[in-house]
Amino acid sequence: MTGLYNKRNFTKFGVLDRSQITFAHQLKKADYTTAIAGKWQLGKEKDAPQHFGFDQACLWQHFRPKAKAGTTFDSRFPNPQLEINGEAVDYNNGEYGPDVCADFLCDFMESNKDKPFFVYYPMILTHCPFDATPDSLAWDPKSPGSKTYKGPGDNAQKKIHFRDMVQYADKIVGKMITKLEALGIRENTLVIFTGDNGTDSPIVTAWNDREVVGKKGKVLDEGTRVPFIVNWPGKVLAKVDKTELVEFSDIMPTLCELSGAALPDNYPGDGLSLWPTLSGKGTRNKKQIYIWYFKGGEWARNVNHGVLKKDDKITYQKFPAHFVEEKVNFDSVSEKDQAIFTNLKQVIDEMASQESLFKPKAKKQKNNKVKKKKS
Repeated sequence: MTGLYNKRNFTKFGVLDRSQITFAHQLKKADYTTAIAGKWQLGKEKDAPQHFGFDQACLWQHFRPKAKAGTTFDSRFPNPQLEINGEAVDYNNGEYGPDVCADFLCDFMESNKDKPFFVYYPMILTHCPFDATPDSLAWDPKSPGSKTYKGPGDNAQKKIHFRDMVQYADKIVGKMITKLEALGIRENTLVIFTGDNGTDSPIVTAWNDREVVGKKGKVLDEGTRVPFIVNWPGKVLAKVDKTELVEFSDIMPTLCELSGAALPDNYPGDGLSLWPTLSGKGTRNKKQIYIWYFKGGEWARNVNHGVLKKDDKITYQKFPAHFVEEKVNFDSVSEKDQAIFTNLKQVIDEMASQESLFKPKAKKQKNNKVKKKKS
């Protein structure tokens, strides 16, 4: 949302420092009306969505916990408990959380069809608990929600529910595209569809003749590589591009270029507009991607870095965090790989010197006192 690497503005999970500038702020300055719906988790203050640039908001787990009050039942899918523009709203008649959010955005688009608008939809799907959707055979409209974090049933049942959730996510995207068409504004609307991370550990996906085990929370490809689809009829070229380096920090400068909005003051250039590639006009020279991820707990052990670089021959160089953390014997690595590693580590060292909002906890010192044995 800020176009910045996490290293610069991460404080702790579920918190976006209120000093930060988002793409919604910049688009509002360009006279766009803005809305957000779905799973956001960035600020428990009731005015957080508006503070960060959104005129309208329909969110799950914004200022209320993920379990229903006084229970252990998850509150996001069947009969959800949501927060709409700072007010708690409970649904008890078989509603489905993702549908409520999508309908909220469809209504927003209809109300604002005659002026520029921006919709940010961080979908509740397909996150665990992996549970039945309204199109599943196991759907129960009276269900209070899953009682377990990963969802009901064994792994086989969870995989079935995950498949159903993916299909339902597709259905909701179709609903929103159909709404744009019905409003007569599809030809004037840019749509970006992507995922936020790799799939969870129980999910194994068949892809390119191999099985990919989900590694959400890792800086490896399986934890960070996701689909990124951009569509704008007559404006965005219809093609698959396998040469560009693309990351979420690129979205801020892309939206600013297309809307005519300015980038935030003193923007450090972490992201680079995708418009030259999308339009086929001009050139884009994205040389590297840097990933910084803090899992919580002990600082030194739980910060992961990932670096992906592109050279002039469009080849990619990358090493995961365990290499950087010196878990690999350097003597056993070829000179070529040592040179690549040194090249990549320069990016990590450079980013380590950048100012950050993150204040890590000091590593706990071991108590070296010796207890006297009883005689």
